[in-house]
Amino acid sequence: MSGSWGSILAELIPLGLVIALSPLTIIPAVLVLHSPRPVPTGLAFVGGWLVGLTALTGVFLGASNLVGGVGERPPSWASWLRIVIGCALVVFGIYRWVTRKRSEHMPGWMTRMSSLSPAQAVLISAMLTVVNPKVLFLCAAAGLAIGSAGIDSPAIWIAVAWFVAVAGSSVAIPVLGFALSRGRLDDALNRLKEWMERQHATLVAVILVVIGLLVLYKGIHAL
Repeated sequence: MSGSWGSILAELIPLGLVIALSPLTIIPAVLVLHSPRPVPTGLAFVGGWLVGLTALTGVFLGASNLVGGVGERPPSWASWLRIVIGCALVVFGIYRWVTRKRSEHMPGWMTRMSSLSPAQAVLISAMLTVVNPKVLFLCAAAGLAIGSAGIDSPAIWIAVAWFVAVAGSSVAIPVLGFALSRGRLDDALNRLKEWMERQHATLVAVILVVIGLLVLYKGIHAL
């Protein structure tokens, strides 16, 4: 069981990092810090984001329970699921690389993030976890991986919390850093936002391919 526990935590790291390192995750968190009430709006955005990630992962964990049974020996379909997920990530990453020139500009909806109120920030951030196909897909992968790892409760919920912490780190860190620094990070955050706006398509493509290969290897190795 300790081997399964360590293995699933290690497997969740790359899945969480795909979400965490995505420019479409980081840039909205930086933009809300330019709202009229940056600290409460930023903290509300973090709260909604973490709740959304937890809820999505929990839903797919429940789906895994229905299919194979949480706490049972990992079923054979789990390895094939990882292979399918890995291949899908690689294909999606290649597609994003080929079409990266079409995605050089920040989507229009992002420009409105700097005018949100705290209440709006909670709702918008939770909604973004659902409407972003990449986040939805990776939460599904994490929930199904946890459910098929052969670990019992409460360990499964510790694994969920671990995944959410990794996936949500890039949203929480700049907001908490801003709240503690009281404006001293403004220039650094602006430079980060501008750089990620220019490079976000390339970054997403590379990250998807690398993580896809890791997940694919994990699935093949487990056969």
